[in-house]
Amino acid sequence: MLYTAFEMQRAWMAGVGMMAKSSSELLLSAAHPLAWNPASPVMARSLEVFAHAVAPRGKPPFGLETTIVDGVSVAVSEDIVVRKPFGQLKHFQRAVSGRNDPRVLVVAPMSGHYATLLRGTVERLLPDHDVYITDWRDAKLVPVSEGRFDLNDYVDYLIEYLEALGPDTHMLAVCQPSVPALAAVCLMNADDHPCAPPSLTLMGGPVDTRKAPTSVNDLAHNRPYAWFEQMVIQRVPDIYPGAGRKVYPGYLQLSGFLSMNLANHMKSHWEMFKHLIEGDTESSDATKAFYDEYRAVCDMTAEFYLQTIDLVFQRQALATGQFWHRGRLADPAAITRTALLAIEGERDDISGIGQTKAALDLAVNLPDSKKAYHMAMGAGHYGIFNGRKWREGVAPVVEQFMRKHDTAKVAPAPLRVVIPHHIEPDVTPGIEVA
Repeated sequence: MLYTAFEMQRAWMAGVGMMAKSSSELLLSAAHPLAWNPASPVMARSLEVFAHAVAPRGKPPFGLETTIVDGVSVAVSEDIVVRKPFGQLKHFQRAVSGRNDPRVLVVAPMSGHYATLLRGTVERLLPDHDVYITDWRDAKLVPVSEGRFDLNDYVDYLIEYLEALGPDTHMLAVCQPSVPALAAVCLMNADDHPCAPPSLTLMGGPVDTRKAPTSVNDLAHNRPYAWFEQMVIQRVPDIYPGAGRKVYPGYLQLSGFLSMNLANHMKSHWEMFKHLIEGDTESSDATKAFYDEYRAVCDMTAEFYLQTIDLVFQRQALATGQFWHRGRLADPAAITRTALLAIEGERDDISGIGQTKAALDLAVNLPDSKKAYHMAMGAGHYGIFNGRKWREGVAPVVEQFMRKHDTAKVAPAPLRVVIPHHIEPDVTPGIEVA
């Protein structure tokens, strides 16, 4: 009932937002008599901010059509290498040949936002890397007939993606996937798997949430498992392909994140309003672009969300030796081949300092020469993988680490089945489309 009520409210607010946008444009039009009223610009910009805040949003495009390679602008196309019910492996194919750049699998978080949240991460890596990304699907678009998806399935997907790409593929996990990515590396190292990544970079991930717990960690730890099961799990309404599937809705996730830093979000919108009044469209457009991405949310399957609450936040299973995958223990002590880089932000309020670094201590049999740690000074959670601090401070550390531990003398193009991106069906119908 709550999910259905939200959809009704969103549809209604979308109509109100369109009216506000139209009114704003009228008040700014020199052909309209009211536009000459001194108060009209203030009213118009207020309506514009409101319209932007309530606009419905679907899955954003990556929009990375070009990149710079050796000082030359080259075209970039998006190809689907592997397509599975709950996610696809996407390749950013550069129109270049004869390069021996490290191949890297960027593991995007399944935490309520689309993989496009890492657009800045991919954009910075593209000039000197062969980049792939996990493009997770919105659970409300996956029919119930496709089955379930939990944390074990997540690990399976990562291993399958690495197998599809072949040996010598580096892996970079941002935030939430640090745990399943590390678990996958544990299992692959234990098996001496030929496709085990030569390096794994973990960025702001909750490997051990007992260290410097944040408000997010406290909420997940202090509430009983049954509370999450009863209070935040909803069924997808009939208007979506995944009708009847139990999910943790994206709108609830977004509400939680907004409430954590409500004062900052209100300040950002006030600043956007002032920029619009002053005619500073560059600054206002930057704020709009951020919130277009931030408010584009998707659902997670109930089983994945609840298992993550249990194993990652309440039991710290990987750190305490309790992470079992298909009857096998994912033991960090098994990591002997894959080099580990842990990156944390000084001001990260999602994953506290020490939570990601814990992975280095857990890998007791990995030589110190294959371990590295970087603290991004002044960076918050978002800043370690997006923005200037990422581009200028963090990315060079990641790039040097991957090249140092790159095992490929020649990086052969992996065998792959390419499906053109223009037939990708992962677009939410109806009012979801922005």
